Amino acid sequence: MLKNLLERRRRKEPDKEVEEFRNLMLPPDQFEDGFNWTALIGAMFIGLIMVPGSIYMGLLAGEVNIGPAAQWVTVILFIEAARRAQKELKKAEIFILFFMAGVAMSMPFSGLLWNQFYIQSDAAKANGISPLIPSWFAPDPSSESYVKRTFFSADWLPVIGLIFFQTFFGQIKSMVLGYGLFRMTSDVERLPFPMAPVGAQGIMALAEDPNDAKTGQTSWRWRVFSIGGAIGLAFGILYLGVPTITDIISGRPVKLLEIPWTDTSPNTQHILPAVATGMSWDLGNLLVGFVLPYYAMVGTFIGLIVTLILNPLLYKYEILNTWIPGDNTVQTVFKNNVEFYLSFQIGISAAVAAAGIFQVVKAMRKHAEKRKRMLADQEDLRFGEPPKGRGDIRPLFIFICYTLITVIYILVCGWLIDWHPGVMIVLVFFGFLYTPLISYVTARLEGMAGQVVEIPMVKELSFILSGYKGVAIWFLPVPMANYGQMTVLYRQAELTGTKFTSIWKTKIVLYPFILLSSMLFASFIWSLAPVPSAPYPYTEKMWELQALNASVIHSSTMDEYSIFEDAIDWNNIGAGAAFGGALFAVMSFFNAPVFLTYGVVRGLGQSLPHMIIPQFIGALIGQYYFRRKLGLKWRQYAPVVVAGFACGQGLIVTACVGLKFLSKAAISVPY
Repeated sequence: MLKNLLERRRRKEPDKEVEEFRNLMLPPDQFEDGFNWTALIGAMFIGLIMVPGSIYMGLLAGEVNIGPAAQWVTVILFIEAARRAQKELKKAEIFILFFMAGVAMSMPFSGLLWNQFYIQSDAAKANGISPLIPSWFAPDPSSESYVKRTFFSADWLPVIGLIFFQTFFGQIKSMVLGYGLFRMTSDVERLPFPMAPVGAQGIMALAEDPNDAKTGQTSWRWRVFSIGGAIGLAFGILYLGVPTITDIISGRPVKLLEIPWTDTSPNTQHILPAVATGMSWDLGNLLVGFVLPYYAMVGTFIGLIVTLILNPLLYKYEILNTWIPGDNTVQTVFKNNVEFYLSFQIGISAAVAAAGIFQVVKAMRKHAEKRKRMLADQEDLRFGEPPKGRGDIRPLFIFICYTLITVIYILVCGWLIDWHPGVMIVLVFFGFLYTPLISYVTARLEGMAGQVVEIPMVKELSFILSGYKGVAIWFLPVPMANYGQMTVLYRQAELTGTKFTSIWKTKIVLYPFILLSSMLFASFIWSLAPVPSAPYPYTEKMWELQALNASVIHSSTMDEYSIFEDAIDWNNIGAGAAFGGALFAVMSFFNAPVFLTYGVVRGLGQSLPHMIIPQFIGALIGQYYFRRKLGLKWRQYAPVVVAGFACGQGLIVTACVGLKFLSKAAISVPY
């Protein structure tokens, strides 16, 4: 690899991997409206079938696994139903169905289950946080609703009302500002958006007729999608189906493959002290390695190796001095985070953010020079204008809408926090300065390399400097977000020929129905068993770690001493910043691929080898077997395989959830 980097440095070659992604798909000449009666029926299907499946299986195996699966299940079922009705769904209609399912999977009512857990968690109680949590995040644990395990109680009304408010206005802000950023980065700057074709390729596969009318042969997209679907069905039965069915029959889930991972940290402690080790058996991780850029996975693996070497050294020199032999993954990760990695990652993230902003400024200068040359040569005078019929809106509306909603956010937060002056200054800073800036930087990085940038600890530092004492500030609906990732959605819509107005109409119609459905099924799932508990192995392992990490941050604004003071070390922050800066300098000197640089950053620190190892194996198989056998076509095949896998696994998920709900809804009689 070093030889290749030196050669790239000598030749100053462009990033070939980015160029490959740039040319994967081109937008069509015409755009269609995908919002119609099919979309309305799809909304009902998603709310009544996919939402409960998403919540339930998110608790069982993790939300990352179920989200894409639910999207593809929804789309494939509607396509097959339409074909049997002698109707073909257009690409725009398929995209809107896919989009609706994605929105539904991200709705927050599964978060109600987290709220009830966190206020009762040992971490929140041990740090004195639980009694200070406001009623608009979770009611007092002495409430009768905790005994009955239901959200249909007057005590939960403030929580639900605030979620309705935050989700509704947050979705509008996301749509409007995301669209504005897309216009700037795609129409004006012509960035490639390398990750956008991943979802668009799967949609194109489903939109095709399975049999080519000219040749009479099966479409390659359908063949590849079907292969992925068969793999997803088979693996879904073993990984998710067997535990669910055995839990229904015997009350104890039997797991053929450990969920979410097998923890080997206590077994490797003599060789790798203070290192969390294990293996995730989710085949989806292997397939994700097919889709992710190869150099990104190489960089991630390099970062992981550095961590495996660094942690034992830090333990030897008593920097990681709270780890003890026998600690499992959750305990190891939390202790290492407090002792070193929270501060170190702040430094690295600061360097990454600075590098991202530098890239933006550099690219803006190049773009300005390019525009001047084009105007001087009288070429492409329509540069930056949107295609006709795409459903674009005026820039003035973007500005007015964003400003109005941000003001509403600030007023609501001010009322909840009793108009604390320091907090009000912070809210204005987040709404009108930080959010637009970080969203634009991320939009450009998404457009160039499929990466997201976040400036670390901005929220935490701002809250601490505000002078507020207590924990209520951490649960405010703060007008702080990164909307740069929305640009990928708009690029996918453009690639599939979908009018942007379809997206906006869909959200307006979908929002109320999905929220009500989410609340209903979250309450029903809570009534089946406590969350976390044995039927939900993912929550048993991960929510404890998440509560511990959250309690460290939330304790920072309390009057008394908190664990947060131990976690912040300016020497470690400086070391992280120096390392991150040196990394980007070396990579820039060798003209290294953009994906490699960000991959190294991802692999450093607390990234679990449980997921990274199978992803890296998938990347190697894709690069050195499928890529050599299929050539550049592999770039097109890989996302379609993953889409099929998610669909097949999602079908198993849907069937299992239905059986689970039916078994719990049955009433036993004594005769």
